[in-house]
Amino acid sequence: MQLPVNGFKAALLRREPQIGLWLALADPYAAEVVATAGFDWLLVDGEHVPNNVQTVLAQLQALAPYPTSPIVRPVEANTALIKQYLDIGVLTLLVPMVHTAAQAAEVVAATRYAPRGMRGLGSAITRASRWNNVEGYVEHAERELCVLVQVESAEGIANVAAIARTEGVDGVFFGPADLSASLGHLGNASHPDVLRAIDDGIASVLAAGKAPGILATNPERARGYLAAGALFVAVGFDTGLLARGARSLAADFGRSPPR
Repeated sequence: MQLPVNGFKAALLRREPQIGLWLALADPYAAEVVATAGFDWLLVDGEHVPNNVQTVLAQLQALAPYPTSPIVRPVEANTALIKQYLDIGVLTLLVPMVHTAAQAAEVVAATRYAPRGMRGLGSAITRASRWNNVEGYVEHAERELCVLVQVESAEGIANVAAIARTEGVDGVFFGPADLSASLGHLGNASHPDVLRAIDDGIASVLAAGKAPGILATNPERARGYLAAGALFVAVGFDTGLLARGARSLAADFGRSPPR
């Protein structure tokens, strides 16, 4: 068998903008429904959603038949957890709360086998290597891995240029909600200070030759970020789609949410 190709990473290298959606329902059946919509990528969240390695695996298997790229966000930059996600076949990771270039380098090291990193070697029993059926997996695995780090603090913004220049980092994702809190504007991701920090951050990432990304549920703002050079933009959540759809249908029949 051949090493699986990471279509998402290839698209970023070609500078082709990728539109995605957040998967927060933690359910493989729901993930498969969304996979039929045509998004370029789908983010399986493990930071704020009740997912674990087994539930993420189930969602990866549900998404596998469809031409969409799964991205997985672990709860933190944990070397052991990153190893587990890579071993179940995750090709693209979005690691939250990265504040310095040193932290970014540690994330990259967690995705590389020795001597280039610290990823534990167990390919004979992992889905990633198709149980040692992928020819040359351990020698070439990192070629198709995509490492995205999330900048979402004032410290991270101050260090974003250095973070983006870190070898092995493929892209930098900006988290508006946590960034707004860190900048003193809790709950106001639309504050001019926050928007300015994101715009400057996108420019810094582009200047480093890497891919900027962001979550923007406002369509006008999402298009603005794409115009500014963002290359991977999430435009919504599955939970939001379900909640809005359910409320709208109930309202059509004169019903409103409980108070």
